[in-house]
Amino acid sequence: MSTPSRSAPTIVDVAREAGVSKSLVSLAIRGDAGVSDATRTRILDVADRLGYHSNALARGLVKGRTQVVGLLVSDLSNPYFADVVEGIEEDATATGLGTVIGHGRGSAEVLARRLDEMLDLGVDGVIVISAMLDAETLDRAAARRPLVMVGRPFDAPRRVSVVRNHDEHGAQAAVGHLLGLGHTRIVHVASSRRAAATARRSSYKETMRAAGLEPQVVEAADGGVSQALDLVARDGGPTACFAGNDRIGTALIHDALERRIDVPGAISVVGYDNSEVGRLVRPALTTVEQPREAMGREAMRLLLSRIDGDREVAEVTLEPRLVVRASTGTAR
Repeated sequence: MSTPSRSAPTIVDVAREAGVSKSLVSLAIRGDAGVSDATRTRILDVADRLGYHSNALARGLVKGRTQVVGLLVSDLSNPYFADVVEGIEEDATATGLGTVIGHGRGSAEVLARRLDEMLDLGVDGVIVISAMLDAETLDRAAARRPLVMVGRPFDAPRRVSVVRNHDEHGAQAAVGHLLGLGHTRIVHVASSRRAAATARRSSYKETMRAAGLEPQVVEAADGGVSQALDLVARDGGPTACFAGNDRIGTALIHDALERRIDVPGAISVVGYDNSEVGRLVRPALTTVEQPREAMGREAMRLLLSRIDGDREVAEVTLEPRLVVRASTGTAR
């Protein structure tokens, strides 16, 4: 014979056990200022003991809120995005908000479709962790719900707050480190043609020219890793490489070792991101750290401000820092 299952405790059970009214239990759980600290503590203790969980979604809907924010990511295979999401979710959890993630699969079209789906779900706001969507698409979405972007747009949207890394300073730090080690032939493997990558490329060129040196750029999409190593093998070829991101940097180290090219003896390598993959490769990758979790937390702060009615559009730029490891050494 089966044992009948116990039903979940209700607000009535909490009120009866605490010796108060249902309305007072509701006020205490909502954190209403009219309930004394002692009474609130007593009611919450009873609720915990009984295993009562209030329905945050239902309470939110009464206020026109779902208590859920959307996180839109262009490429889940890139560790950069996971770190930004971690910073966002840390603050979301602390403020009692849930999150739902949409994956654009590296496609602007899919990303735009996921954004519309999130808005149709009625999320309280969206954080777009991508620079793939154009300003018009972002502004149109921001007319429906509060929106914050993490990344660097080519054209700044009018209705959307932006959190980004200072790509120019990061590239300067990377090239400056190599120059300080005596390298004068430094090749840059650019990661893409998007705004952040373009800023890093431009800053690399400016820093090289300011030192009286000739910049040399190859594109990752055009076999840049292989091209860079082909150049290294030539007489008078590069002795150092600034990679547009850590994935390119680790690929350079891996392929160099496959070709029996010593790192950092024959070629020093600097990446960009300070992702987990750069810490695990051997030799460990010198890189520029984007404050990814801090960017996520800042995006969450801006979104909460917009949800609460602040209409001011902000742009926040966070500073990167150089992380020196074993993949760079003095020029030989």
